[in-house]
Amino acid sequence: MRIGVLTGGGDCPGLNAVIRAVVRKGVKEYGYEFVGFRDGWRGPLEGLTMPLDLAATRGILPKGGTILGSSRTNPFKIENGVERIKENLAKMNIDALIAIGGEDTLGVATKLDSLGVKVVGVPKTIDNDLNNTDYTFGFDTSVNIAVEAIDRLHTTAESHHRALIVEVMGRHAGWIALHAGIAGGAACILIPEIKFSLDQVCKWVESRFESSYAPIIVIAEGAIPQDGDMITKDQTLDSFGHVKLSGIGEWLASAIEERTGKEARTSVLGHIQRGGSPTAFDRVLATRFGLSAITAVHEGDFGKMVALHGTNIDRVPLASATEKLKLVDPALYAEAEIFFG
Repeated sequence: MRIGVLTGGGDCPGLNAVIRAVVRKGVKEYGYEFVGFRDGWRGPLEGLTMPLDLAATRGILPKGGTILGSSRTNPFKIENGVERIKENLAKMNIDALIAIGGEDTLGVATKLDSLGVKVVGVPKTIDNDLNNTDYTFGFDTSVNIAVEAIDRLHTTAESHHRALIVEVMGRHAGWIALHAGIAGGAACILIPEIKFSLDQVCKWVESRFESSYAPIIVIAEGAIPQDGDMITKDQTLDSFGHVKLSGIGEWLASAIEERTGKEARTSVLGHIQRGGSPTAFDRVLATRFGLSAITAVHEGDFGKMVALHGTNIDRVPLASATEKLKLVDPALYAEAEIFFG
């Protein structure tokens, strides 16, 4: 059996661990041959490949990013894109695909599955917003990076008596902000799921200063004020229709300074959150996902995604991953509110 493997969307700690596990078990236990498709869906679209064998996957477990490269290519937005993918898979004698990615990558995989391409999906996103899995690998690493940054910023905030705003990733889901904010002792946490009151934020800031502490505010990039809109860099869209977000942290810092008279600064963590070596948790989860994915291929269980439920790795319908976004439950956010201010 000849199997193609690709990684799509944003890079993410743990991708290489999945690739390693897929190839290691596939070669050693099943005797399969693998083809690495380069740069996401651009690989099968343009026939871009690289060797993917035991030698190619040695030493990659602790490395961030992906040895296969990635992109946000959407074959359904390219003329004859799907036909070209099918033709290239047939030419290369590819029997099945393992697609590792987030909402957009798995959305394409779901459509291809419905058109007869044999696909197994592996969920990946630092945002942890994919449906039907408790966690996605990359999330734990991202949260730990954000917490380390918050811990460091506390000392600067205290030394200069400033309010510091930490802007983290999270377009529609505030999982990173929530977990990093709780673990980092934030004065308040602002997430996309719940519009925030600027007046209330300023009250929390002033309350923290009155207690002789400098406030740290953790805000997701997609957070929205009650009387405003999502802050965007510009109106250009990527191939999946996503607008570029940028600036909510700076907007909030300016508003806090204007309303409270307190100095405020912003740190935007950006791509730092998804770079570098994965945590032990993400290495283990990604490895287990990879082992389960190649087993699903071996058993012919296509149109499925591997998923974490409790401590078990299960298989769920691939389409269920993108039916809806997994958002922060208001009850979880309410738990954190006791520490605000």
